[in-house]
Amino acid sequence: MYSLLSYNTFGIDAYAACFLEYNSVDELKVLLSEGRITRPFLHIGSGSNLLFTKNYEGVVLHSCIEGVKVIGETTSTVDVKVGAGMVWDDFVAFCVKKGWYGAENLSLIPGEVGASAVQNIGAYGVEVKDLITAVETVRFNGEERVYPIDECGYSYRESFFKRKENKDLFVTYVHFRLSKLEHYKLDYGTIRQELALEPHLTLETVRRVIVRIRESKLPDPKLLGNAGSFFMNPIVSRALFDELKQKFPLVPHYELADGRVKIPAGWLIEQCGWKGKSLGPAAVHDKQALVLVNLGGAIGSDIIALSDAVRASVKEMFGIEISPEVNFI
Repeated sequence: MYSLLSYNTFGIDAYAACFLEYNSVDELKVLLSEGRITRPFLHIGSGSNLLFTKNYEGVVLHSCIEGVKVIGETTSTVDVKVGAGMVWDDFVAFCVKKGWYGAENLSLIPGEVGASAVQNIGAYGVEVKDLITAVETVRFNGEERVYPIDECGYSYRESFFKRKENKDLFVTYVHFRLSKLEHYKLDYGTIRQELALEPHLTLETVRRVIVRIRESKLPDPKLLGNAGSFFMNPIVSRALFDELKQKFPLVPHYELADGRVKIPAGWLIEQCGWKGKSLGPAAVHDKQALVLVNLGGAIGSDIIALSDAVRASVKEMFGIEISPEVNFI
């Protein structure tokens, strides 16, 4: 048995029957051809979006493929190929250092590059699908295939790679297109307010501001186990939103192009009185109600019990279902 304590940010001390790492596509294909990867198997990044509910009676795989390679360039854009095992925030920092625009709003999101493409991570008005041009994969049978962006099935926290029938796909590299022309997305959250404290608007200051905002709201997993945002922000019909606004005039929201409305799940949870409240060794974070934390010694069922209680409260008060963004294993 292999401890997964350092491979999940919730700090759950679960174990895998077998744990394997690989450093290249060739190494992965050898593991597959030799039959060392058997079902059931679980392919993980840094475990920043996982909740282990018990020991995993199978093979856990982890990619160590790193590196950034420029594969195309114009006067205004640069295309790069990035190893799935690279830490996401290291990639963002690399882009900022190079003067490439587009990824800075996704600063400090935990996890690795491969997982970012599977989960379609997003923050502050940007989703990773906005930057991706293609995803390289290896299937369980050893077949290699590159999926262009229009085949990746991206939507809010969703992708082709998350579907159950595609769990035998291993993401090996992700292709991104960044801009060499100065442009920013600053109209989300408190970005502009924080930027007012900076002397100049640059790529570096935008990243610094995003990091500062996230650090002020989100606990460090090394100090307090968590998986970042635990719930997805619900998207509701215009009719339901109008009804909700009559009861709660100050409800924060974001208008979507299709006429529907996205409501921050953290606000809904806070209105239900859960912010800073605990249920056994699990709690709702006292600075950001969207985050569930392990106060120490929690097991998966403790986190699920809290999640279920929070969801029930939101459903009762607002008539809205909120769903976990975190994957239960």
